[in-house]
Amino acid sequence: MDLITVDHVSKRFPLPDGKGEFTVLGDVTLSVHRGEVLALLGRSGSGKSTLLRIMSGLIRPSQGEVRSNGIPMRGANPNLAMVFQSFALLPWLTVQENVELGLAARHVPLAERRERALKAIDIVGLDGFENAYPKELSGGMKQRVGFARAFVLNPEVLFMDEPFSALDVLTAENLRGEIDDLWNAGTFPSKSILIVTHNIEEAVYLADRVVILGSKPGRIRGELQVNLPRPHDRNHPRFKALVDYIYSVMTNPDIAVTGEVEGPESGAAGPGAGPEPSPQRSSVSPFARPLPHVRVGGISGLLELVAEKRDGDGSIPQLAQRLQLEVDDLLPLLDAAVLLGFAEVADGDVRLTAIGRDFATTTILRSKDLFRQQALGRVPVLSSIVHTLQEKENRAMRSDFFLGIWDDYFPLQEAERQLATTVDWGRYAELFEYDAIEGRLYLPS
Repeated sequence: MDLITVDHVSKRFPLPDGKGEFTVLGDVTLSVHRGEVLALLGRSGSGKSTLLRIMSGLIRPSQGEVRSNGIPMRGANPNLAMVFQSFALLPWLTVQENVELGLAARHVPLAERRERALKAIDIVGLDGFENAYPKELSGGMKQRVGFARAFVLNPEVLFMDEPFSALDVLTAENLRGEIDDLWNAGTFPSKSILIVTHNIEEAVYLADRVVILGSKPGRIRGELQVNLPRPHDRNHPRFKALVDYIYSVMTNPDIAVTGEVEGPESGAAGPGAGPEPSPQRSSVSPFARPLPHVRVGGISGLLELVAEKRDGDGSIPQLAQRLQLEVDDLLPLLDAAVLLGFAEVADGDVRLTAIGRDFATTTILRSKDLFRQQALGRVPVLSSIVHTLQEKENRAMRSDFFLGIWDDYFPLQEAERQLATTVDWGRYAELFEYDAIEGRLYLPS
């Protein structure tokens, strides 16, 4: 029997002022098997953390059911523990007292909880720091306390919500390796692990099975079996093939995810599989189509790096490694470059178009002209705003007007981010100007 089963789960949140609902997850079905490390891998907006909280019983689904050991959940799941992205330590408690918190909440006798806490502290390598306070610890040590606090509960399943993302690269790699060593040695204090991440290499390195989520709304696109001997060797051809393939499918959100990847060439998306946004393809409101949240300088920098290649092509995994960027940082840049017609993405590679190469290599003034041309032709929300301003006698409009339109399609925080990104792009292209004090968009003289 699976430890946790998610059966056709959807989750919706109400939009402000009763304007409808925003769907975060749509018809998700998956299971956590006994004795496996399962990675949930998805881009920002795929509902990874929401799904994790539904599976833990912290929030209820709008539709569907979650079962723990075959029993429908009606509240928090007592058979799991969670390690968060933030350290979430109580600063007035010592390391040992922080580790004992969960046991104290379960009314475990004092002597037993101290014994179990010291054992967990020993497992994570914090011997000698039992009486230290969080302010005395480094980031990596604080996260070790978080792991010890979860370990001490001896959970059936350990949930990890991007547990290494708040750490520097070297500390994260060290702690990631130690967690993997514990699992491989058979001394890990849980029967299964579920890790939520947006780091592709981390998912392939730690997991036995990788489930790839699509976004807006979050949904299961497919899953991959890693099928490598433990510990997973990053230099193994299959490891590299899996990483390349996952980069390929995550930069081509409309293609299906196949279940098997046998080698570097198999399972990749075919040429032209990437999305080609076009204002003529749909009658959907321009404001309903989200812009990737990146600045123009980031797009330009990425294209300049690709342009340095002799053939104008770049391997996406190599770009990620070179820039030390994770999926949530790199893929929006690629999305923006494709949206603007500066690049094409296929088979895990990014290729500059002719106008993209021109944009990356020309003068600042010409690059602004090229950006303005592409933005007006390929980004409907920008042309819609410009048209609205042109219709006004004073050629100006309060930004709240446009924010209210976005608010019909997105939660307020996302609507504000859409406004900020649109303003950044529009100002760079000199399509309109923005007065932040008055909150007003207007056409330049």
